[in-house]
Amino acid sequence: MDHRWLLFGFEGRVNRASYWLSAPVVMVGALVLAIPFLLIAALVGHTGPRSFAFDTNDLFRVIDPASWRLGLETLRDADLGTLAALLYRAIASPLVLWYLAATSIKRLHDRDKSGWWTVPFFVIPGLYGQFEDRLGESIIVVVLGFVCFFVLVGGSVEVAFLRGTRGPNRFGPDPLPPVDTRPGWDQQSELEFVPHSAGPSPGPHGNRGHD
Repeated sequence: MDHRWLLFGFEGRVNRASYWLSAPVVMVGALVLAIPFLLIAALVGHTGPRSFAFDTNDLFRVIDPASWRLGLETLRDADLGTLAALLYRAIASPLVLWYLAATSIKRLHDRDKSGWWTVPFFVIPGLYGQFEDRLGESIIVVVLGFVCFFVLVGGSVEVAFLRGTRGPNRFGPDPLPPVDTRPGWDQQSELEFVPHSAGPSPGPHGNRGHD
């Protein structure tokens, strides 16, 4: 399998196994990418937060002006180790976003659904989570929160757990090999039993004279 296509391509279909197996590959890649930044932080005696982790919320902070203001304030007093951590997250977050979008869209294709379903399934709930604390406490906001939660759960089940359509669909061939529905070897029908004959065995036979 082409791993670059699996992790970053948007065309075609992937099954559940490929979707789940891609996650450890990305985790290892993120760890390898973090090594030089961790070394920089260790060499300069980084005293700030030592976590180089990031989550999907980082992806939505990019469009949040408040997050940008906070980031700029952090940069003013940041030491080299903190800058290394911020730089790592700035590089890793877009790569993870691309990976999540690519694999989720191919899984939706496997379910015979357009990749645009990622918008209601994941983008809208993510935006709600990012701006929830600034929406107030009205009943509309509460209802919207419940709707986003159930849509997010439904989208996660759709992408991660449900089998794709059997056979080819409008997005490509079935990524699973076809199931052989031919009957197995029927030993009883394949073997022919010839009844034993009581006659003489084949071969030349001489005539015995009469005494």
